[in-house]
Amino acid sequence: MFTVEHDYDATVVTLVDEGAAPLREDVIVSAFDDCITVTQIDTRSDQPVQITLSFSQLRDLQAALDLPEGAYRLRKP
Repeated sequence: MFTVEHDYDATVVTLVDEGAAPLREDVIVSAFDDCITVTQIDTRSDQPVQITLSFSQLRDLQAALDLPEGAYRLRKP
C-alpha cells in the first residue's frame, strides 16, 4: 500500500510494508524541486534515517533495477 500527498514544497509518497511478518517501517519519499529524500525510522535507535538523491541518481537507480550485474553510464540522447 502507498499514499501520495502534495505538500506546499514537495510531493510525499509513503510506502507501507504489508504482508507476512516481519514487516519493515514505512518508507517516506519526498520529491522537491531539486532532490528526492528517502526517510525510514531505524528500529534500533527509533530515529529517522534520511538519504538525499539528485534526480540524476534517481534516474540511474531506475535504470539499474532492470539491468544485470555490471558498471554502467547512461548517455543523454
